[in-house]
Amino acid sequence: MIYTFAKGAPQDYQKAMEWYLKAANQGHADAQYNIGDSYYNGKGVSQDYQKAMEYYLQAADQGYADAQFNIGVIYDLGEGAPQNYQKAMEWYLKAADQEHAGAQFNIGGSYYGGMGVPQDYQNAMKWFLKAANQGHADAQFSIGVIYDLGEGVPKDYQKAMEWYMKAADQGHDKARLNIARLRREGENVLKARS
Repeated sequence: MIYTFAKGAPQDYQKAMEWYLKAANQGHADAQYNIGDSYYNGKGVSQDYQKAMEYYLQAADQGYADAQFNIGVIYDLGEGAPQNYQKAMEWYLKAADQEHAGAQFNIGGSYYGGMGVPQDYQNAMKWFLKAANQGHADAQFSIGVIYDLGEGVPKDYQKAMEWYMKAADQGHDKARLNIARLRREGENVLKARS
């Protein structure tokens, strides 16, 4: 980790990889995950999605939630494995069972868009809420959209604004735009009534 994050030594991804491989060969899930990440992002090695998958699987088989999530992403995007939304969902659920906010958000997104599962706004909301309650800004924004558009819930601009504000407080630009739009529309409604 010292060589990866340059804490106490110069940053050197290749040197980090040497140490990760030693630890991974001894069964350390964190090292296996980091090797997978190195291959996925091409840091210190040539980018290789299939090798990333190989190492993510080693870590995931030990219950490593980030690896399980990343395998879900690989299947979701079709990078390193054929695109398969059902397999993506299986891996997201494993990570979500460990309270992985990104996996919970992606499960919500799958239900929202009907990707590998039937479209279901209420299930989307359930999973977005799990991630949002952990501070996941994209999930907070998505809940705002659901209330804004009235998808599976009655339209509620006040609740939409509340969720947009939570996301905006974390720097979410689309949430900021939607806040401005709701405020502008609110002013137009007040002017039309006068």
